[in-house]
Amino acid sequence: METAVKTKPARKSKPPVELGTTAGVAEQVTRSFATIAPFWPLKNLIAVNPLQGLEDLPVEEALPLGRAYFQRATLPGPLEAVNRQTIKWLQVFFDDGQATLPMPLRHQGLYAAWRQLAVHDAALHQHDAQRVAWLTNLPENPHQAIGDCLFQLDIARAERQQFMTLLLTTLPGWAAFVRYRTDWAGLDAHHPHPVTQADYLALRLVITRLLWPEAAALLAWHRQALAQERAQPAALEQLLQAERAFQQPLLAQLAAQPVQAPRAAAAQVVFCIDVRSEAFRRALEATGNYQTLGFAGFFGVPVQIADAVTGESYASCPVLLAPKHTVTEAPCCGPAEQEQDRRGYGRLTTLKQLYQSVKYTFTTPFALVEGLGLATGTWMGLRSLAPGLAAGLKRRAAQAVRKPVAKTPSLSPLPLADQCAYAEGALRLMGLTDHFAPLVVFCGHGSTTQNNAYATALDCGACGGRHGAPNARILAGILNTPAVREHLYHNGIVIPEATRFVAAEHNTTTDEVTLFADSPSAALEALTQDLAKARQATSRERLGRMQQTARPGQEARNTWLRAQDWAQVRPEWGLARNAAFIVGPRDLTANRNLEGRAFLHSYDYTQDPTGSALTTILTAPMVVAEWINTQYLFSTLDNVAYGGGSKVTQNITGKIGIMQGNASDLMTGLPLQSVYATDDQAYHQPQRLLTVVYAPRPRLKDIISTQPVLQKLFGNGWVQLACLDPETNTPYLLTRDLAWQPAPLTPHPVTAEAVA
Repeated sequence: METAVKTKPARKSKPPVELGTTAGVAEQVTRSFATIAPFWPLKNLIAVNPLQGLEDLPVEEALPLGRAYFQRATLPGPLEAVNRQTIKWLQVFFDDGQATLPMPLRHQGLYAAWRQLAVHDAALHQHDAQRVAWLTNLPENPHQAIGDCLFQLDIARAERQQFMTLLLTTLPGWAAFVRYRTDWAGLDAHHPHPVTQADYLALRLVITRLLWPEAAALLAWHRQALAQERAQPAALEQLLQAERAFQQPLLAQLAAQPVQAPRAAAAQVVFCIDVRSEAFRRALEATGNYQTLGFAGFFGVPVQIADAVTGESYASCPVLLAPKHTVTEAPCCGPAEQEQDRRGYGRLTTLKQLYQSVKYTFTTPFALVEGLGLATGTWMGLRSLAPGLAAGLKRRAAQAVRKPVAKTPSLSPLPLADQCAYAEGALRLMGLTDHFAPLVVFCGHGSTTQNNAYATALDCGACGGRHGAPNARILAGILNTPAVREHLYHNGIVIPEATRFVAAEHNTTTDEVTLFADSPSAALEALTQDLAKARQATSRERLGRMQQTARPGQEARNTWLRAQDWAQVRPEWGLARNAAFIVGPRDLTANRNLEGRAFLHSYDYTQDPTGSALTTILTAPMVVAEWINTQYLFSTLDNVAYGGGSKVTQNITGKIGIMQGNASDLMTGLPLQSVYATDDQAYHQPQRLLTVVYAPRPRLKDIISTQPVLQKLFGNGWVQLACLDPETNTPYLLTRDLAWQPAPLTPHPVTAEAVA
């Protein structure tokens, strides 16, 4: 499958630049930001390794360096003052609609706007005439301002890049957001409020020059911190113990599973590889003759989704890819109904904007309290004491204003050649090229929670932190197209005329699956009933993990009530306890309770003679799984430095991120409640991702030899790789020098007790 992979151009060799020149400063700025991992905003939270900038190092070297950079319990006192002033200005510049009065001049960019306004900030110049004059005459070019400040701070040229790196790592959350906006934002790169990495460092250095003239001491402070961390016991050992307890029994289980020949099924359901799908797949297969498969939740179609009614547009594909087409979704009804839906949306938007304007302006909140105080208090009590009733009332009120309508994508922006390529690529990648069932369902996923700043972190990461239903509808529509089936037929993929492709979406918080079918059938009715049974079974299992019980038959309702509770700090466990990425046929894991700890990607090596499909799996979905794994790992190891802290004390700033209190760094990881069962008892088990591939070892070796990203992740120990040899069913582990050795096995089940 060909995809538009977002990569950075290879660096060309060029003569060295003078460190004191503008070009030299620009190069130092870029290199200093290389240590910082990007942070996506709340509207589309994406998991990322917080030590991504250190992945070129062996993991045992990166861990103490990460502690020295990011995990300092205290900072030098003057630096705390610098941070407070930096945060104050960044909050107002990056605000995305929360502030009543926006910062002026933002369209000129961060440094240009701030340079003109900073002279009015007494906290910076303290009414000192010399400081005011210096601020007034700051260079217009941020690179020149950086060079001037470094010179005035007496930073030796050989240490300037390291000094700038320290200014980033001592306020890493905001630096991470700047890294996202400058390197990863996609369409947001044309944001009306532009920012560059030089903008950010110029602002940071100017404030440092004003408030801490002796800031060169930061270099010695860091050297001392790094020496202390390197003298500590190896941090990797605490991971190794959990990894051995999990990996050895898992590999023994997989080695004992025979792989059967393909069989006919009543229906085939393709789920996202997300670990939350594992329990549901197991439950659905137990209800009848179903075959489930795993595939990245964007289903191989890198598209931009546009809503014809709301005008919203977003990339619905992994952030490693660039959208290749824009597909518009519109109500699947006549023009009159579409216009009615637009009017309903307009009414809802107007009501929300009116309420927000009255709530947040300077004087009207007092009138709002007087006029709506009793009603608001009653509503708050209802939401707290009877969340199910409140949710029902809210839904009926919204439907009275805007009646819900089904949506359908327009495939016209996708040329037939691309439709054929996406269809064939997806089917071959998941190994579904024959034995098609009469009903094939592509099941995306999303979540539903209340009062949850981290809601998008529970949605589909493969869809850019969005719901996966639009992509499922697109691929189902493509595969129902006669011309596409004709192309597949000539390429050896024969889809029976009776086979029907349908889209669906799995709500991971309530375990409900919604089918998007335009006409009923007996097969759909039977699947609907079995999906309801699977929902009850999965809900029962998940409630057990939440240490909750429910009356028989009420499990699904209890999970739904939990999702509707606006006071619930833990609506679901998300991807907590993820530990493995398994690539191979479903037979390897069928009838095995993996406790929702494994990403399951379908793959048949016999249908991939060149290894191209496996290369795609290892360099795209597996890399995303590594980001997820490391985000959970580090959020558990240090929830203050790498996580989000407790939800109880969080505040949203600018609608872009989370702070602890009202002036902290941006918190870039998962909240305490997402990885801890109690304040001091971790639920997630920190361990590195184990990737298991059912394919010949020579094929894996050839792929790794051509992929630098795999050499880095496997060779530096960020991900561990096991190969299950199809000929002997013997598992082998890849060593750090990229050689194979037989894996030690512990022949007992992978259970919570065994891993504890």
